[in-house]
Amino acid sequence: MAGSGSRTTRAGDARSSEAAQALTAILQTQYLRYLILATWALALIPTVGPLASIVWFAVATGAGLLRSAVERRLQIRDGDSWGLVLPVVAMITGWAWAVAPVLAWSAPHPFGKALAVAMIVSGYVLVFSWLRRSPRQALLISSPYSVVVVWFLITSWGSPAFWPLIGIIPLTASSLFVLVLMGVIREARITDFQNQQAQLITELEASRDKANAASDAKSNFLAVISHELRTPMNGVLGAAQLMSATNLDGTQREYLSIIRNSGDSLLGLLTDILDLAKIEAGKMTFEVVDVDIAELARRGSAAFAAQAEAKGIRFVMECDGEVPTVVRGDSLRVGQVIQNLLSNAVKFTDEGEVRYTIRGERLGERRCRLAFEVRDTGLGISAEDLERLFLPFTQVDSSSTRRFGGTGLGLTIARRIARVMSGDITVTSRPGEGSTFTFVCEAEVVSWADSEPVAAITAEIDGGSSLRVLVVEDHPVNRMILEAWLASGGHVTASAENGELALDLARDRAFDLIVMDVNMPVMDGLTATRRLRAAPGPSRETPVVVLSASARHEDHEAGLAAGADAYLNKPIDFQALALLMARVGEGREGVRACGSESREAAAA
Repeated sequence: MAGSGSRTTRAGDARSSEAAQALTAILQTQYLRYLILATWALALIPTVGPLASIVWFAVATGAGLLRSAVERRLQIRDGDSWGLVLPVVAMITGWAWAVAPVLAWSAPHPFGKALAVAMIVSGYVLVFSWLRRSPRQALLISSPYSVVVVWFLITSWGSPAFWPLIGIIPLTASSLFVLVLMGVIREARITDFQNQQAQLITELEASRDKANAASDAKSNFLAVISHELRTPMNGVLGAAQLMSATNLDGTQREYLSIIRNSGDSLLGLLTDILDLAKIEAGKMTFEVVDVDIAELARRGSAAFAAQAEAKGIRFVMECDGEVPTVVRGDSLRVGQVIQNLLSNAVKFTDEGEVRYTIRGERLGERRCRLAFEVRDTGLGISAEDLERLFLPFTQVDSSSTRRFGGTGLGLTIARRIARVMSGDITVTSRPGEGSTFTFVCEAEVVSWADSEPVAAITAEIDGGSSLRVLVVEDHPVNRMILEAWLASGGHVTASAENGELALDLARDRAFDLIVMDVNMPVMDGLTATRRLRAAPGPSRETPVVVLSASARHEDHEAGLAAGADAYLNKPIDFQALALLMARVGEGREGVRACGSESREAAAA
């Protein structure tokens, strides 16, 4: 029963599709029928006379208009019930057409019978051409012509025209068969092509879904590994900050400066890696902050000056023109471009010098043009190689690739960053004499004068107040750094390795501030914060500052929703933490207000 019902359904669908195709074909060519009617009327005039031709044309045109009205109504109807209505209407109006060959056959004119046969053949061809995709519909609609042919045979029985007329029938039938067969083959090819397209679309959609799944997996992976990458960097940079507060000689401070600068650069690269999805989507973000040009120059050149000294080449840094002290821009992105140029210069220079020049040009009271020029006396680049120097995954020759390594992406990324900042990178070079790369950009000037030295970040609070701080951090180095920094300000600390131990301590002791890491074993920081707020205890309303390696806005919101009062990214910004500690005396509201002010300032 199920198989019978399925076959019936498929048969019904086929009939509906055939009827729909027939209607579509007729509607697409309905205006041509009136042109053909006019040509038939003109052909009848010499044979049956003008009056009979005009009357026939009027009747046939009226029938055609009636048929068009019915077809338009059928077009807007739902369902397939009109599948039998169409051929009936077309067959009835087809009798008006069939009258023309009858008039010609009955006329006394010697050309009448020939004209009648020509009209019959023409009528068949027209119907089957219009409905070649629906031969069943064509047979029904052309049935008036078949009746007329039978009448021709009956009236010509025994006359010389009978057998020639018999001979025309198979000739016409074979022609119609070929016409229908060509239509069927054409439709089959179109159907196969459409099926192939549908299959390709399905495969493309499947590939798209796989790509989306892979992208989601990559994003999740980056979110997870963010904590693992940033946590050790927090230890490196935090320990460097603590070491800077100890008694060091000049050489030690210089080495410590290189450690901090290199760590900051590595942190910037880690941030780029963790933002890979945004970079691939063309959504690389740029922040606008105050940039100290002297500090930018020192941070960008210190490591490469040491590398140049190790290779036995001179490293010279100089300023030229009107160089402002502080500008507005993205120090990380500008430093990334400069470090790439300096890295290549030192890498490809074996003797001579690398000269790093910062040139400034005043464009207005608050506007300047900066040119960071890196000139070396290295290998040089030929004119042919300069054309593909900035192409991705490209180096000037295979020997350079083997000798120096690298992906060939550095200059490509550097130029794209420069152009996003409305700047550019240009290069001039001669083989054997060296190269000169120039990074040019414009910037808003904050100050033309020397900037004030930056004050050391201290944990002390105005008035000498001492806070009881609970540090919840699973990483021992990070925990040690936080405790050491807090102790330098006279604060009393307690520590816990996970959220469960932190809740045990907070259940019995009152703290003024809780610094809570998010990702920890046993119990994470957000769960611990929610349970702290839900359970009674002396630290239930203690301000909580959560720490996380993730800089995503949604992660910040999740921390605040869990009951935290402020959110800090790793590596820890001790200045931001000091500002929060200064507001602890105002309770949770004061810490929240300070956190909101910090977020608004960052957004601005």
